[in-house]
Amino acid sequence: METGIRLNKYISSHGVCSRREADRAIESGAVRLNGRKAVLGDTVKPGDRVEVHGQVLHAEAKPQAVFILLHKPAGITSTTDRSIRGNVVDYIRYPERIFTVGRLDKDSTGLLLLTNDGDSVNKILRAGNAHPKEYFVRVKKPISDEAIQKMAQGVPMLGTRTLPCDIRRTGANSYKIILVQGLNRQIRRMAEYVGHEVVYLERTRIMHLSSDGLEPGSWRELTESEVRKLQAAVKDSDGGPTAPKAGPRPKDFHQPGAGYRGKPRKGPRKR
Repeated sequence: METGIRLNKYISSHGVCSRREADRAIESGAVRLNGRKAVLGDTVKPGDRVEVHGQVLHAEAKPQAVFILLHKPAGITSTTDRSIRGNVVDYIRYPERIFTVGRLDKDSTGLLLLTNDGDSVNKILRAGNAHPKEYFVRVKKPISDEAIQKMAQGVPMLGTRTLPCDIRRTGANSYKIILVQGLNRQIRRMAEYVGHEVVYLERTRIMHLSSDGLEPGSWRELTESEVRKLQAAVKDSDGGPTAPKAGPRPKDFHQPGAGYRGKPRKGPRKR
């Protein structure tokens, strides 16, 4: 019996979007398989024709994997939905389709990872619940050791409880925190729980990737060594449907549009 590859995986492997976003595109009727409207669970066999938003995907058209590290400035939204003003793709102006690996809220600064490899997105997001992300946090008023200890032990949030985490004071009203979770606005909500308001939040590290040498607003492609370490860290994650959900996120299915062919236009560039 001839078998094929699941449709959502086929789409993500062509750098169009992640598997979750591919599922949303299928559900919305934006995907066609051999001329008919595709459904969740469809598989693709050799010779099949797949269209996403009218764009035909070809087996030989799978792009080379690209990984980008951005030091995101405040005011930029971690979405590839170009209908949203200040989206991260328009900010970077990269000449290929890319999408974010996780999020960093609009008011925060720091590291954000982007790629055109949908399979890697799912693997990293799945393994992300077991890999550290480090942040520098400044709150509005001096914070007590008791409040820091309470956050470190875990606090109730969004119907669950945050996992214990490492928090180290850096000043009267600032600290560094290392998380292995990605709850919505987690750090800000944790601070609010102990009576504090975050006035500055910067992500300084994602796993082995740090912001050292990467100025705010600039970006660069990962080195071959960094990519190898990233892939090794998530090699045991299949990125499949058993992956834990990170909660609702804004629609960021990236549709091809003007400005994504040829050389990047003038604007924020890697340094």
